[in-house]
Amino acid sequence: MSGTLDRISASATELVEGCTSAGVLVLHDRKVETLSATDGLVVDSDRLQERLAEGPCYDAARTSQGERTYRIADLDAESERWPVFAPQARALGVGSMMGFLLFTEDDDLGALNLYSREPGAFTEASELAGWLLASHAAVALSAARTYAQMEQAVATRHVIGEAMGINDVKLREVARQVCEKGTLD
Repeated sequence: MSGTLDRISASATELVEGCTSAGVLVLHDRKVETLSATDGLVVDSDRLQERLAEGPCYDAARTSQGERTYRIADLDAESERWPVFAPQARALGVGSMMGFLLFTEDDDLGALNLYSREPGAFTEASELAGWLLASHAAVALSAARTYAQMEQAVATRHVIGEAMGINDVKLREVARQVCEKGTLD
């Protein structure tokens, strides 16, 4: 999966007008995990937002309702919305940003984030191209999660089969014991 996300992030810097850096993050219970980053600016921004619990990528990733995308023309103009993050991100070299919510599932949320060192770098065409890339990233993440769940199911099935063979107990008998006693004998 990381190879696919790395290619999507790299493609953003080539295909999205104004984009100089890109990455994909996942928010797990208020902790940010950078799944893909074209450079250190992305990682630094992700860490900054996690530390501050403030910022546009962080907000896009944790907001399952409302805005599914954001476009910030000039980070200097956002000091009211993100009073701590905006000046620190500008000091990192961020001029403008865009973010796209990729998915919301259980407590995990993900976003594709695009950065420019220049204010005013992103246009409506940039936003459309970003949405196309975000769609590909969402499909890649979904497929990877499905694959991981299938691997876990196969591993669980194998362990259950081994236990049943060793103890010569039918699965329905194990289930009955758990329901009756709350534990296995």
